[in-house]
Amino acid sequence: MLVVEPAPSETSEQRAWVAWVRSLGSRGLRTIAIVCTHHHHDHVGGAGPIAAELELPLWAHQATAARLPGVGIARILEEGNRIRVDGSTPQEWEVLHTPGHAPGHVCLWEARERVLVLGDMIASEGTILIAPGEGDMTQYLEQLRRLEALDAKLGLPSHGEPMESPGGVLRRTHAHRLMREGKVLEAIAKGGARGAMVEDVLAEAYSDTPIAVWPIARLSLQAHVDKLVREERVVERGNRWCLVARC
Repeated sequence: MLVVEPAPSETSEQRAWVAWVRSLGSRGLRTIAIVCTHHHHDHVGGAGPIAAELELPLWAHQATAARLPGVGIARILEEGNRIRVDGSTPQEWEVLHTPGHAPGHVCLWEARERVLVLGDMIASEGTILIAPGEGDMTQYLEQLRRLEALDAKLGLPSHGEPMESPGGVLRRTHAHRLMREGKVLEAIAKGGARGAMVEDVLAEAYSDTPIAVWPIARLSLQAHVDKLVREERVVERGNRWCLVARC
């Protein structure tokens, strides 16, 4: 078997994680590797210690390995790699490189069983942040569509419970992001030729969210605007944004 997301950073939780993996041996399961879907701390907080304690190799994408200095990645995962897991019902997991949330994000797809390991592409609990710098809204939207097209029977996100038929959540997430983009464009349009202040766009586009989460919403807003700038639909002018058609 493969185990995914060596997440815990607390020593007590790492010990519990190690004990859990070892307990699976009593069921005749042999672990061959630990897979990291991406480099964020809540997914790799125990990667080094857990891999060392279990004497297992860590596998991850090159862009993830580059962001984990000091953590030995034994195998670089690339788009299209196939990982065979033997047993009474052999499985073959295909590596899908799905950037957008993180540059080295990967999902795992078992086509025969139609099971999809989702990492942080969507969650059944909480919201996935596309942060400027390492996140890319264009790529994220493209990958949501790609994963939806797989028509998975079961989705396994890193946050929350398993999802039956996750295609609907993938589709709704894509639609929600486009809805938010529309609100961002409407808010920027109100600034006319002078452009709209960043704070005004934030208040307008995220008026349906609690003010307490606006600092996080501000990051998501920037990711949307970065996409619109690349598409030459919006121009950034210091702390103002302006629609290209009105500047």
